[in-house]
Amino acid sequence: MATYTPSTPIDHIGHGHKPPMPPAGGGDDGRGGDGANSGAPNYGARLRRARLGLICGLATVCMVFISLTSARIVRRGLPTFDGASNSYVRDWGRVDLPWLLLAINTAVLLVSSVTMEFARRQAAREAALAPVKSIPGVSLGDERSFPWLGITVFLGISFLAGQWLAWGELHARGFFVDTNPNSSFVFLLTIAHAVHLCGGVIALLWAASASLLRKPVEARRIVVDITAWYWHFMAVLWVYVFALLGFAR
Repeated sequence: MATYTPSTPIDHIGHGHKPPMPPAGGGDDGRGGDGANSGAPNYGARLRRARLGLICGLATVCMVFISLTSARIVRRGLPTFDGASNSYVRDWGRVDLPWLLLAINTAVLLVSSVTMEFARRQAAREAALAPVKSIPGVSLGDERSFPWLGITVFLGISFLAGQWLAWGELHARGFFVDTNPNSSFVFLLTIAHAVHLCGGVIALLWAASASLLRKPVEARRIVVDITAWYWHFMAVLWVYVFALLGFAR
């Protein structure tokens, strides 16, 4: 009958000799190993999480402006007690808005929304082609990227400057925050929108500086994508504010 003779003496077992360990990695599925891609950031998952956070933030902004709209409608029809005449009077008042200047600002912001969309698509294309460009010996040709992001920043700052001129024109016409309840809501709505738009301008400046800081193109794409959707929302929100001031006088 065949017998088996171990190559290692039996007395060595249990005295420090250990059997060979299996190679690290746990197989070819890559789930338990230390492969080159195990530490790479998942930009797709980061983009989805960033979009979800943006939706939550935009919901909060919507609630703010819905509250301001409701307060404006209620305050418009609410009389106040006048001690001099000992009666209730309507003190809503009127506001002579600079409609031409506000219309120009609206056009500027809508154009900036278009250029922001071009910047978003350009960033998405660059992120999609980045793995191909990293392959040695592969060349996609000499491509020129149009500075859509810089144009959007310029138009956004131009809109804010136009809003500043509109507020100055209101002051020149004798309308201030405390002139009447109507003027209070005009300044409150327009300034609240401008403050939120400043956040978008700061995000655009950060996205523009990401290339100077040599950030990965995928990370830059996340910033541009989220800022683009936020910028589109700001454009739609301003159209709503503009219509509210125009039709609900």
